[in-house]
Amino acid sequence: MARPPQDPQIRINEILNAAEILFYERGYHQTMISDIVKKIGVAQGTFYYYFTSKEEIIEALINRHLSMFISEIDTMVCSDHIDSLHKIELMGIIMLNTIRYKQGLFLEFLYNDQYLHLMDKLFRQAKELLAPYLLIIIEEGKRNNIFNISHPKSVLNAILALTQCLVESIYEKESDEIIADQMSMVKILIENALGIQRGTLHI
Repeated sequence: MARPPQDPQIRINEILNAAEILFYERGYHQTMISDIVKKIGVAQGTFYYYFTSKEEIIEALINRHLSMFISEIDTMVCSDHIDSLHKIELMGIIMLNTIRYKQGLFLEFLYNDQYLHLMDKLFRQAKELLAPYLLIIIEEGKRNNIFNISHPKSVLNAILALTQCLVESIYEKESDEIIADQMSMVKILIENALGIQRGTLHI
């Protein structure tokens, strides 16, 4: 077995980077562990020193990208120079930019019947990580009289549900016309949920 480098994270990142490239090029099912180790030029035992399976690789990729996504959200939410409305808009933009990954869709090779449990895990983890930040923004907007709402938690639940419907339509590759129409409806419904004037939200 190849000797691990002194910093395990270096080798882990090499494996993740190689695996992600191959998953996009060949598909998750078609990529073998032997392909991954060949790409980075190490023995197969080196892979098993850090990971037990391809599914563990996917979970690590999901966690890595979600960490990057949440880091962007955290920086924006903690800013004292952006009002609540613009924070909602920026959160939407960051989310859409994350989904549109390398001229495709983020982890779209998992969006089929065989691997939907992994995509479902991604959606659930993203919602769980995103919810506290979104609630902070909603409560901040209520305190500052930007949002005319009674119950921030119910607004949070509505926005998360609407967002998931839109994201699923994007992954199902609905036509651009339908996505644009759905985006318009989602914006109107979010504006209603926040108690702001129609046409105020720009994403």
